[in-house]
Amino acid sequence: MAFQLGLEVLLQNQKLVKELKKKRVALVCHPASVDQNLQHSLDLLHKKIGLSAAFGPQHGVKGEKQDNMVESDDFIHSEYQIPIFSLYGEVRTPTKEMMETFDVVLFDLQDLGCRIYTFITTLLYIMQECARYQKQILILDRPNPAGRPVEGFSLREGWESFVGAASFPMRHGLTCGEMALYYKNEFQLDVDLKVIKMKGYKPEASGQWGWPTSRAWVNPSPNAPTLNMARAYSGTVLIEGTTLSEGRGTTRALEQVGASGLDYVRILSLMKKKAPQWLKGVVLRECYFEPTFHKYEKKLCHGFQFHTDLPAYKHDQFKPFRIIALMLKCIRELYPDYPIYRDFAYEYTVGKLAFDVINGGPELREWIESPHTQPKDLEAALRRDEKQWLKVRRPFLLY
Repeated sequence: MAFQLGLEVLLQNQKLVKELKKKRVALVCHPASVDQNLQHSLDLLHKKIGLSAAFGPQHGVKGEKQDNMVESDDFIHSEYQIPIFSLYGEVRTPTKEMMETFDVVLFDLQDLGCRIYTFITTLLYIMQECARYQKQILILDRPNPAGRPVEGFSLREGWESFVGAASFPMRHGLTCGEMALYYKNEFQLDVDLKVIKMKGYKPEASGQWGWPTSRAWVNPSPNAPTLNMARAYSGTVLIEGTTLSEGRGTTRALEQVGASGLDYVRILSLMKKKAPQWLKGVVLRECYFEPTFHKYEKKLCHGFQFHTDLPAYKHDQFKPFRIIALMLKCIRELYPDYPIYRDFAYEYTVGKLAFDVINGGPELREWIESPHTQPKDLEAALRRDEKQWLKVRRPFLLY
């Protein structure tokens, strides 16, 4: 069966299209909301159905906001003369006035398969408001480029934030449609939810691993330029809460990590010595880079780049979360006084260390900082959460 996105399935469903034409329909979209010919869903759906409004997540409908915590404004679409509302501006949750512009909302965002990527938090917030105002929501499902593997700590109670909507691991292994089904059950939402499933989607097909090889990759956000980044992201995103560079300001953001003043020959050597089992399935290439903006602007950094674009890549063995955790553990051992953690209000979360907010609790940092903990201790803790999530998510798998 030829692969089809949820968007494409909807557009071919004449009965559903006819039903939607009778209603006021809104769309949640961004730059990667495209079909196989790279035509944008805003244009396709407005032409086919007629839209009453559209919503943009973090980075904007146009994906124009380069960095995190840069807000977007509402505006009127110049051609279609419909309101474009920002869900990363004055509000994160749709207001009553926004909700009154539609009867049905279509959700068509390309996700990265990582808890901290804010599009799935936006999904939850919209679902909650749809339940409150008795609006229907249709998920136009898209692939999870990180595939089915699960990795990381589950979010701890009390650590909920815009980068942590619910208690599941960093790398969750669900599509947006499946996540919506989980949210409806987990939060007991009385919401009219319908998932427009993809056709021909095989998340663990050899050589594809979550992403159909027939489809182009379009940045869902400015620093998500490649499939390689999407695969590494559930590990490299941890670096956003540290003083190290996650590669922002370079052409390989969130694919390479490093810093000035650190010797990555020593760091990589110790990593291979301490936990070689965590380094399987990927090639880590020692590299140098000089960010043009952000951390270490115009300073030479030493680090490594993840490579999942080689035959040596093994999807089921690749553990980006563990690799970054191990790297930070080795830095602490080699550089006992190195200031690893950044002190700032990450995604507006005040009073908590950014690194802990990203991880979803303090346990990873505590493992890194303790001189007595070993890789086997982290492995045991992570496996508990990962095995539990595999059981929880099972009823919501659609593919």
